[in-house]
Amino acid sequence: MTHTDPELPLRVQFNPIIRTYFLLYIAFILLVTVIGIVLLPIWLLGVGQWWSGHYFHNLECELSERSLRFKKGILVHVEKTIPLENIQDVTFVAGPLLRYFDLCILKFETAGQSPNQAHNMELIGIIDAQSFRTHILEQRQKLIATRTSQPAANPDQILLTEVRDTLRDIRQLLQNNLNQSNA
Repeated sequence: MTHTDPELPLRVQFNPIIRTYFLLYIAFILLVTVIGIVLLPIWLLGVGQWWSGHYFHNLECELSERSLRFKKGILVHVEKTIPLENIQDVTFVAGPLLRYFDLCILKFETAGQSPNQAHNMELIGIIDAQSFRTHILEQRQKLIATRTSQPAANPDQILLTEVRDTLRDIRQLLQNNLNQSNA
């Protein structure tokens, strides 16, 4: 590794500008709705500032050796804990509006045992999100490597190995069926 490993648990900081981003984002939504136009002055003159400030102060995200934990909310508190081995993909998103505010979104796609167990999570406004993404993926690889007692493997190599094993099983089944039909 070219950089030093962080001390775990690693708690991230959120960019304070997300308060302004949320305030303006919701103001825009109110502006484009008929009922929202009436509520827009109330939102901009007080409620929105209060809400975005409290929302920002309730954001928490922490990477541990085995999981990623995220907390948010004011009235409805949400806390998600995702085991690192369930994370399938971490996507970095930075559209024009987000780039204007110097923000980005990290999207986590996870998978369970069935399609109904799949969960997704988005984190907006993490300071140094690219580095945090790298730490998550590295910690995931370390966890998988310690569980299999093998060095961390390239995901492409893992996929190729699974394909090879599946083809070997198919060949064995075909051979068994051929032997049964000839007998």
